[in-house]
Amino acid sequence: MSSEILSVLEYMEKEKGIGRADMIAAIVNAIKTAALKGVNSGQDIKIDINPKNGQLHAWTLLKVVDSVSNPRAEIHIEKAQAIQPGIQLGEILEKEIDPSTLGRIAAQTARQAVMQKLRQFEKDRIYDDFKDMVGNIVTGTVRRKERNDIFVDLGKAEAVLSGKEQVPGEEYQPGDRIRCLLLSIDSTPRGPELMLTRASPKFVRRLFEVEVGEIADGTVKIEAFAREPGYRTKIAVTSTDPKVDPVGACVGARGARVKTIVRELNGEKIDIINYFADPKQMVIEALKPAAPREIILDEKTHRILLKVATEDLAIAIGRKGQNARLTSRLIGWRLDIEEFHAVSTDPRAVAIDTLVKTFGLDATLAERLVAIGINSPAAFEGVGADDLVDAGFSSEEAATIIASVSSAQ
Repeated sequence: MSSEILSVLEYMEKEKGIGRADMIAAIVNAIKTAALKGVNSGQDIKIDINPKNGQLHAWTLLKVVDSVSNPRAEIHIEKAQAIQPGIQLGEILEKEIDPSTLGRIAAQTARQAVMQKLRQFEKDRIYDDFKDMVGNIVTGTVRRKERNDIFVDLGKAEAVLSGKEQVPGEEYQPGDRIRCLLLSIDSTPRGPELMLTRASPKFVRRLFEVEVGEIADGTVKIEAFAREPGYRTKIAVTSTDPKVDPVGACVGARGARVKTIVRELNGEKIDIINYFADPKQMVIEALKPAAPREIILDEKTHRILLKVATEDLAIAIGRKGQNARLTSRLIGWRLDIEEFHAVSTDPRAVAIDTLVKTFGLDATLAERLVAIGINSPAAFEGVGADDLVDAGFSSEEAATIIASVSSAQ
């Protein structure tokens, strides 16, 4: 049995990384428990395994007495002194026994203990190896697909990329290499389960932190982030160093940095913009190249009404409303987009409106004044009531107009 134990200890130590002391403790406890339930019931047993050669020794522990009432736990002093000269009453005699007497059940239990220890160790090792990697990018190989879930071999453990954490349109086959973000470690009855994601905005954020040194060192900061997996991502960035252009740092020389990320995301579009605390400036920046003609903010309901020209409407809204949704998430305001209709610029209408607002005149009188050439406040200079009567106004109308003009000046 010693050779079997030694081979088990060596395998566990080399292949599984389980220390000999831990394995020996597990085997000893298992054998002792099984033995005490079998032929050795009622006895106190001591078991020792040599870590170098795997040799197993066993002893039964007996209390030295002058009158034996329980032969399984006690030994008469004369017999005890014959085995170990000099032993005294009340002391414990360690009487070596043949390990084979522990029974076949004890051996089977030892094997079960080894397997149980191995399973527990692997559970603990998975957690210890990956607990500090949550939130980081890991690389693995697709092992298999079950229903909508993809199982990924990370080398030391297997992880799950669930259907909801996959990017629409991406397909993977067994053997394919895949990069994901380690989203969490979930506790299950079978042990820790590693959960991956490629759909979370955190995955793209981490890609930028890996590719852009200025983000990693804190010079450039991602202030806002919005993503529709597989279609488009918008990020807003700032810089703590006025000499560093945050957008340029993320894009990289000739777009090298952002191209690397786009390739990893299988062509997903990425918009990188400057961040502004003012939502009005932010929405203008986020919707480029569409240019809003009018922006109305409702602070109370946290909504923005955006009016854009007909030719910019499709760009602002985006495919299936995608651009509008992402912009709304990016700035944190509800966004409503509608077509801009220009207000009439008819000079005659403008002149009538000006006279009405400036002098408080009736719109009909203002219209008749514009018709005779008095189309602005300045045009009343040198005009008297007689001039208006000559132009077709009644004396009462002329007096009313002159009085209104005089009171407004």
